[in-house]
Amino acid sequence: MSKKVVLAYSGGLDTTVIIPWLKENYDYEVIAVCIDVGQGKEIEGLEERALKTGASKLYIEDVTDEFVDDIVVPTVQANAVYEGKYLLGTSMARPVIAKRLVEIALEEGAEAICHGATGKGNDQVRFELTIKALAPQLKIIAPWRIWDIKSREDALAYLEERNIEAPMKKKDSYSRDRNLWHLSHEGLDLEDPANEPNYTELLQMGVTPEQAPDEPTYLTIDFEQGVPKKLNGESMKASTMIEKLNEIGGANGVGLIDIVENRVVGMKSRGVYETPGGTILYYAHNELEYLCLDKQTIAYKNQVAIKFAELVYSGEWYTPLREALTAFVTDTQKTVTGQVKLKLYKGNIIPAGATSPYSLYNEDIASFTTGDLYDHHDAEGFINLFGLPLKVRAMMKQLNEKK
Repeated sequence: MSKKVVLAYSGGLDTTVIIPWLKENYDYEVIAVCIDVGQGKEIEGLEERALKTGASKLYIEDVTDEFVDDIVVPTVQANAVYEGKYLLGTSMARPVIAKRLVEIALEEGAEAICHGATGKGNDQVRFELTIKALAPQLKIIAPWRIWDIKSREDALAYLEERNIEAPMKKKDSYSRDRNLWHLSHEGLDLEDPANEPNYTELLQMGVTPEQAPDEPTYLTIDFEQGVPKKLNGESMKASTMIEKLNEIGGANGVGLIDIVENRVVGMKSRGVYETPGGTILYYAHNELEYLCLDKQTIAYKNQVAIKFAELVYSGEWYTPLREALTAFVTDTQKTVTGQVKLKLYKGNIIPAGATSPYSLYNEDIASFTTGDLYDHHDAEGFINLFGLPLKVRAMMKQLNEKK
């Protein structure tokens, strides 16, 4: 009886090549596993393709709600954005995918897990850190670090030699990753940062800002303790809201990101990301926090957000630090309840008002009109104390200059 290997299978070019490669180079039964995190039509026809190329079976596991509730929402609550631009679409999906791969590998009695991440990419780190954290006894096979295939052209040639139909053609061999949260594009002309992306042909989740309607679109999002609960007054689970926001945001040209980012392994890479719904959700959540959180908490939370984003990006979800930071973030969300109104217009998101029963904004204090809660005369004493270090320093300089 042959040993088993569980393959993280997407049906894309790399994993289509990996099945016959594993059969040719290892005495393993290949169990293909496709984890559905909201990639939509990409799942269609996968079973036939996987079995045809040599897999003994295919699991298709829908973990979309787990992905959104357990990883996306806490990351949004943390306001975690990698290097100021990237909304972590691929990064957030990897822990939940790898977690289910481990569970199936253990259920099947498999000896190893195989993934199609390249030796230059981030995903190899993300998959393998999760596997090590959850099942360190499992072997890991990473073909891109072993085989002689050096490029996507080599991979296409490999399939052609074996009369295996490729899932894409040479002219359309962008490296893409889709889930409910986003769609990424890498490779081909995008590898040169000097090239402007051909958005008209590239985009799949929406339109360019120039193609967006000439009239603005208004929407409201209701949060309860930092969790999105209602869209335009309609209650729905978070995954459904993201799906609807993707449609609304995409139609208005929202959420296009072009970034040269620093990969975990040290190199820079260029990617174009479509994150229409996620961009809206981040913006709305931020607007509500501005209203509900105090100055010191916001300031410290902004620092936490940077580290939180780094942990998610590097695949360090199942770590004590990430868990501790999530505990802090969750505590800050106790008063992040209310409604945010936004206006979308040609790729822009414009705040259109926010309300909360926990709002720290007090019109009697903030108003230019003198009120009972704020005595303007108190400002003089405050400024004197606040500026005391500056005054002492200036006096010292003056004394030294006279010597």
